Amino acid sequence: MMSYVYLKFNSNTNNSLSTNVIPLNATSVSISVSKVVPAFPVPLSGIPAGESITLAIDAGMATKNISISGFINDTTLTKTVDGVSTTRKFTAHEIAQMISSSVDSTGIAINQAISELIVLYPSFVASDYNYRGTCSISANKNKTDCEAAGGTWTQVVNDNSSRDEGTNIPYNFASRGDKNSKDNINVPAPISTYPDSDTTTGVTGYIRSFSCNLEAEAHDISFSLEFEAATIFP
Repeated sequence: MMSYVYLKFNSNTNNSLSTNVIPLNATSVSISVSKVVPAFPVPLSGIPAGESITLAIDAGMATKNISISGFINDTTLTKTVDGVSTTRKFTAHEIAQMISSSVDSTGIAINQAISELIVLYPSFVASDYNYRGTCSISANKNKTDCEAAGGTWTQVVNDNSSRDEGTNIPYNFASRGDKNSKDNINVPAPISTYPDSDTTTGVTGYIRSFSCNLEAEAHDISFSLEFEAATIFP
């Protein structure tokens, strides 16, 4: 059971994992990335070459989907209601209905619509390719930023570390490095950053489908959902 999976409402504006979020108990998370490459077979190419040739244009297009299945339990949630932070305990059925309602809403309904998925996983290597650690200036989450700000960096993992010593960060589709550096060589304007903390943006998009099973005598509700990465308007 994975307990580090969260759905964020549009009203979550400070990357909190405790307010305006729904935590999920996931048993399976499946990530799918499909590259879209227009391809054109070249007529008569097999005559001189002895084999056919297909030309493909890498236009930088892909579809990204995350499938999640698991169980919804009775859970205490904190939501912003009429401008006030409100904490209430909801039954699993209420939470399932809340997610269903979000799929049926639009982005302008900020207290209904869900626009971000967080799946936390352990990481040893920060966005600057140094091992994870802590900075004496807490706002800086990697060694490069820490030392540039005049702080002292303390490395906390090494080649012999176990996974539970890593830093939990959200899954997204960014690469390490700033523009035109490290994994972003020849990328002049990256639109997302590789995470250095659990409050970094995860995968933004929308829930394409949600299904759940209401079964007799059961307090927990099994569910499955499909989340598609996208930039949403409005």
